[in-house]
Amino acid sequence: MLIKRNFTFSSLLKFTGFHLVWLTAYSLLAVYLYQGLGLTVMGIPWLPVSLVGIAVAFYVGFKNNASYERLWEARKIWGSIVNDSRSFGIACKNLIDGSGEGQETIKKLIYRHICWLYTLRGQLLKPAPWEHINANFMIRSMVMRRIQSHGTGMYDIESHEEQLKKLLDSEENEQIHGTSNMATQLLDLQAATLSQLNNSGRLNNFRHMNMQNLLYDFYEHQGKAERIKNYPFPRQYASIGFYFVGIFILLLPFGIIPEFADLPGVTVWHSVPFSILVSWVFLMMELVGDYSENPFEGMANDIPMLAIVRNIEIDLREMLGEKDVPPPIKIKNDILM
Repeated sequence: MLIKRNFTFSSLLKFTGFHLVWLTAYSLLAVYLYQGLGLTVMGIPWLPVSLVGIAVAFYVGFKNNASYERLWEARKIWGSIVNDSRSFGIACKNLIDGSGEGQETIKKLIYRHICWLYTLRGQLLKPAPWEHINANFMIRSMVMRRIQSHGTGMYDIESHEEQLKKLLDSEENEQIHGTSNMATQLLDLQAATLSQLNNSGRLNNFRHMNMQNLLYDFYEHQGKAERIKNYPFPRQYASIGFYFVGIFILLLPFGIIPEFADLPGVTVWHSVPFSILVSWVFLMMELVGDYSENPFEGMANDIPMLAIVRNIEIDLREMLGEKDVPPPIKIKNDILM
């Protein structure tokens, strides 16, 4: 998650520098073809070009709105996980009979929930076929560099596998590793423990029902997050938007050049910066939507799952009275992951 109020100019250049290079080269080529080689027949009336631009702007605006909805829904899901996790913590601490071995059971339930949080995050970060990491070689290489410098690669923390080894007993750890969805199985273990507490009289029926409902809520939150992760932004919308922007950028210089050719006191070469500027604006609108539609990629635009999970872990451990808690995740490079 980007936390700085505005992009700096240098940050913008890092993100768009390559695109400015080829946009400049294409605009210069268009002018050279038109004037240098005398191919004035390539000039296009401005009216049809502007109509294409208006249509593309509407389409890209729709796509960006839909991308933002996916991003915001993901953030709301994790906000609900925060609230329900705290509720689960206080329920474990105050509704379960803590006498005898009860305190150890409460600790086990809370530790297992922390494992669920880290495991869910790990599952959501697994690359999907339509994400940028699985694009062509050039995009994949760029994305891998960005993940390392402005994504999850900035943090040297234990993997969720290491967290499981520390917080789960070896039998449960081995049990869930034989399943296809470890997060789901962790919640199932939670439900089994609550049922045992109810049967033993440490958790009466009413309290058991309330705590079980919290587990149902966790299942719902997990399912919603998995829906966003496993169902892509419809590729027909994403692909057509990309092609439309490409068509507009292709036509734009040949629509602007004749306009400058008719202006007194200027040459067609003056059209180059304007072609670059307009093309860059449309391209950036397309890229903003493109990099916002997948909120679980491990990149700078992601939901800050690591920070959220760590904050929940701190809250739950402090509920147990622990003093040796992990530190909050710090902001790096103006990014919180």
